[in-house]
Amino acid sequence: MPLDAEAFGFWLKAAFGAPTTMGVEAPYSHEFQSGSWTLPSMSIETGMPEVPRYAMYSGCVLDQITWQMQRSGLLTATARLVAQGETVGTTTSAGTPAALELKRFGHFNGAISRNGTALGNVVSAEITYANNLDRIETIRSDGRIDGADPSIAALTGRIEVRFADQTLVTQAINGEACELEFAYVLPSGESFTFAVHAVYLPRPRIEISGPQGVQATFDWQAARDSVVGRMCTATLINDIEVY
Repeated sequence: MPLDAEAFGFWLKAAFGAPTTMGVEAPYSHEFQSGSWTLPSMSIETGMPEVPRYAMYSGCVLDQITWQMQRSGLLTATARLVAQGETVGTTTSAGTPAALELKRFGHFNGAISRNGTALGNVVSAEITYANNLDRIETIRSDGRIDGADPSIAALTGRIEVRFADQTLVTQAINGEACELEFAYVLPSGESFTFAVHAVYLPRPRIEISGPQGVQATFDWQAARDSVVGRMCTATLINDIEVY
């Protein structure tokens, strides 16, 4: 799905649970925090009116969400869901949903910072948050699972940088943690900030493969920050009053 300023909040709610919303009038700030044990369940319908075929997937819980940052192209995120069952019909059960205005973030709106300072020389980045759902696969006559419970969440990713200084390599060798922040800001004021509070980097392999510049890839992993009390915080600022 496109990573936009309004509809993406529903996917963040599915990944992290209900947000804390601040503001008495627009713009509103929605803060999503990792570590929730009460993930919302959703019903999602896919429709093909020309057939006609409408499939309603009930009891959907988000297992994983991932997106990439790069210089160009369309900014999209991918969500993996676990659903309890499917019901197929010839008419829609969703009624007429209200349309949301598409205010899409672009790769050119993105920035990455490390410990509050802009991180330069980044070629690409990838972020993956997983709830690692535990499927309750009991024996039932209808063949459905009983549910899916969140277990130990995992937050991983990858950053590829032009090798221009020793900052990240020194951190990896020393086994220290840093805070990485991935942010997007639209000229109209909407923004999305994803802060990972304790990131650990592996020692990279630095290859010299040809006449081009040297690049290093860090497959990072996040841990729970003892001060903040969680792994990550996602903040979405837009005109939506409540999710």
